[in-house]
Amino acid sequence: MIEFQDVAHGYGGVRLLSDITLALSPGSFHFLTGPSGAGKSTFLKLCYGELSPVAGRISVFGQTIAGMSRDDIARLRRRIGVVHQDCQFLDHLPLAENVALPLTVSDRAANPTELDELLAWVGLSGQAAALPPSLSGGERQRAALARAVIMSPEVLLADEPTGNLDWEMSLRLLTLLVELNRMGTAILVATHDMNLIRAAKAQVSARVLRIRGGQVQVAGAEL
Repeated sequence: MIEFQDVAHGYGGVRLLSDITLALSPGSFHFLTGPSGAGKSTFLKLCYGELSPVAGRISVFGQTIAGMSRDDIARLRRRIGVVHQDCQFLDHLPLAENVALPLTVSDRAANPTELDELLAWVGLSGQAAALPPSLSGGERQRAALARAVIMSPEVLLADEPTGNLDWEMSLRLLTLLVELNRMGTAILVATHDMNLIRAAKAQVSARVLRIRGGQVQVAGAEL
């Protein structure tokens, strides 16, 4: 589904990631760990075409990223949901309209019943008309998750989705991610929270990838 072959990327002529060869298969669940600045966000951006490798090849759904047009990249991203660490919303629009934005920009009308069901799934039915500034951190993260999955993506990428949440809310978000995975969505979560990873591994078969020395390695069983 997402394949890296000898991939490298860097900034200002300095390589941050190098010699990455791995494949994320359909329906898989992966965590990506590593210290701050190791390249977790960069790796995720490479996965959905926000960044291009300076060396090597990345293919997504059988298509090589290099040489793809902007329209091709846009179509590709409709199949990939992304939850950013810093959730951004349009503050003048109610929550329900913010969640439906991916449909709006794709010229698709939101099905009111399906939208209501999605908000109920993330526990935000009562906040459908609320403006984003009034939401708590946990509500914003769950809203971001709803927005990321409204197009029914085949893979979900989440960058430190629980970084600003307390443990109870982190577990609630994890439950939603596990449910998505059991429905067939591939999940890749970048996180530094080892407790979250242990909680997930008790519920689902998750593999852990670790960025070390600019390379992505399969972590050992000590996790």
